Amino acid sequence: MEKLYRCEVCGMILAEGQLEDKCPKCGQPKEKYHEMSEEDAEKSRRSDYTNDLHMELINLLNQIEDISNLGIEDNLDPSCVNVFKRAKAHASLLKQYSKAEIAGHIAKGKW
Repeated sequence: MEKLYRCEVCGMILAEGQLEDKCPKCGQPKEKYHEMSEEDAEKSRRSDYTNDLHMELINLLNQIEDISNLGIEDNLDPSCVNVFKRAKAHASLLKQYSKAEIAGHIAKGKW
């Protein structure tokens, strides 16, 4: 697998073939990039996949919130509105779980 490098200033991770003279995020010279250990690189690759899954989940939960809002606005009867309100609340909570997981991955340098 291609080696991964992390900018020691901003944390940007790039594959060996993506390295340029300067970091594309913070503008620091290429020398600020250091090769990641194979273990850390594998964690980064795996987290990249998992983070994409979390983002897809968040997008779906946004759709659930939108649909729930339509059901709440339609206001057919109290039991229907209750279902939509509960769906919206659960979607909101699950979004926060996924966001917290992504934040944890970033804090551990696995983004």
